Formats: sequence, structure tokens, C-alpha cells
Amino acid sequence: MTDNAILYSRTLPHGPAVRVRRTSEAGVVPVTAVLEVDRRAGTPREHEGGFPPPLMFAEGKSEADVLATLEPSAKDDRVIAGLLFQKGLR
Repeated sequence: MTDNAILYSRTLPHGPAVRVRRTSEAGVVPVTAVLEVDRRAGTPREHEGGFPPPLMFAEGKSEADVLATLEPSAKDDRVIAGLLFQKGLR
């Protein structure tokens, strides 16, 4: 994963990282992105490859559009906890 594919990132209080990651190639329209929680963040296994299961998906005309869709959820711990529960990841 290249750093420029990460549109937003923050660390949860208990360690995992919440990320909005562009899944489309740079410069391709429409831009697609996912909201994901990397529970391996900050561990030696973090860079073993693969991606966490997507919790939400967005498509738009620009990175700003997909970020505007996903960022509010990415910033809300309650929404993240709910999404993880709905997906059976918690």
C-alpha cells in the first residue's frame, strides 16, 4: 500500500488504525475508496500485506468527494464500533 492511497488515518484509543483508503488507481475517475480498521496497526504484523475487510465503500468524482462521504464515519468511534459489530468483526 502506498502512503498516497491513504486519504485519512487516525489511531483508536485501544490501538487499531481507522483509515480511508483509495482503492482506485491514482488519477482514475471515478475515484473509489473504503473505510477500514486495521487491527494490526502498530504491530510487527502490520506490514505483512493484505487489507482489512472494508466497512464502507464510496465512489465519487474526486478524492475530496469520497473523503467527504467516508470521513464523518471514520471520525466517530460509535459508528466504527457499530460497523465492526455489523460485519461480525467485533
